[in-house]
Amino acid sequence: MNNAYILGGAQTDFERNWTKEGKNVVGILKEALTDGLNDAGISYEDIISLNKDNRVACYVGNFIAEQYISQGHLGAFITEVSPAFYGVPCARYEAACASSSVALDAAITKIQNGDYDVAVVIGWELMKTVDSKVGGDILGRAAYYEKEGKGIDFPFPKLFGKLADETIKKYNLNEKRYMSALAQISNINYANAKRNSMAQTRKWFMSYEQANMRGTATNMLVGGRLATSDCSQVTDGAAVVILCSKKFIEERKIENAPVVKGYGHRVAPMRFDKKMEESKDNKYILPWTRQAVLDAYRRSGLSIDDIDVFETHDCFTSSEYAAISAFGITGPGEEWNAVEDGTIAFDGTKPINPSGGLIGCGHPVGASGARMFLDIYKQVAGKAGKYQVKNGEVNNALMLNIGGSATTNYVFIVGKE
Repeated sequence: MNNAYILGGAQTDFERNWTKEGKNVVGILKEALTDGLNDAGISYEDIISLNKDNRVACYVGNFIAEQYISQGHLGAFITEVSPAFYGVPCARYEAACASSSVALDAAITKIQNGDYDVAVVIGWELMKTVDSKVGGDILGRAAYYEKEGKGIDFPFPKLFGKLADETIKKYNLNEKRYMSALAQISNINYANAKRNSMAQTRKWFMSYEQANMRGTATNMLVGGRLATSDCSQVTDGAAVVILCSKKFIEERKIENAPVVKGYGHRVAPMRFDKKMEESKDNKYILPWTRQAVLDAYRRSGLSIDDIDVFETHDCFTSSEYAAISAFGITGPGEEWNAVEDGTIAFDGTKPINPSGGLIGCGHPVGASGARMFLDIYKQVAGKAGKYQVKNGEVNNALMLNIGGSATTNYVFIVGKE
């Protein structure tokens, strides 16, 4: 099977509110695609030329534009960006917050199979078109809406608040220590975001003390034990990744392009209570997430010892906490160790979310998988700028993207060839 290489990509500034700017979906797609292609050294003329020989395809990740902007048929909508996409095979992929990971999976597979030589992947979501309550209801459709979302204000903070409850219960944790670890996770992600010029919260204030003051006027509880500081952001944004084949690498005489080394994809029961019921006898609270990581390690021939940096789906601090053991950084129930001793900090031995993650960088749900993939590519390529870890000496990086209440689980490993 052929390798899939990463040429480059781009993300929009996640601080922006595209509706307030008076710009629609065409604007965000055109800006992201143009920047992503430029970064990869590919022009719209190249797209036209490649398409004549059926060598290029486009993959769109988006969760629920039908609700946010009343628009479907999002694969074909790429033709509104440029006539260069006329005739290019393109389709939309959806798996809630893992939507653009599904798009990446499809693109990588087509490259590996030799079907295309260039794949353009774009994930995007425009979320600031509605108020927060309506937005929370829309996002409830990533769960079992009739049973877990309908008529419930902000259902996902409540679901991941339950994950916090279940984590404490399963491992008989000291509640104060666990909640302190969640506050530190929040603090790390906000601090990392200040290094990232595209992060939504780069100008915001957060400290460990603030994050640990839950239930106050400046850090209100939103879902069980979880407060505002524990939550990812409502974000407008897009991220583009350009993949290619070995043949294209050789044609363009491109050197040192990072390569996709492995992936994992597992789906858990849809309902959160079913997840907890099914996992009660497993040492991992989210065994399907752990299995997706193990699948990626197996396919890549790597292990936790080989991974230098991680990007994970911190939709809430409780999800990042569970990811620490899923990666193998600690055993299950011991995640607090890696938080307290600095292992996952920016300068730690296993840094998580140097970009700021979903809490710090932002979470346009359909774009998050592509954004995380772009960031692990940047770390391996030494192109992460001020949030580059380990002085650019990154050989392998791993990302975890989840959809729903850790229902869809996607893992990708990118590294030097």
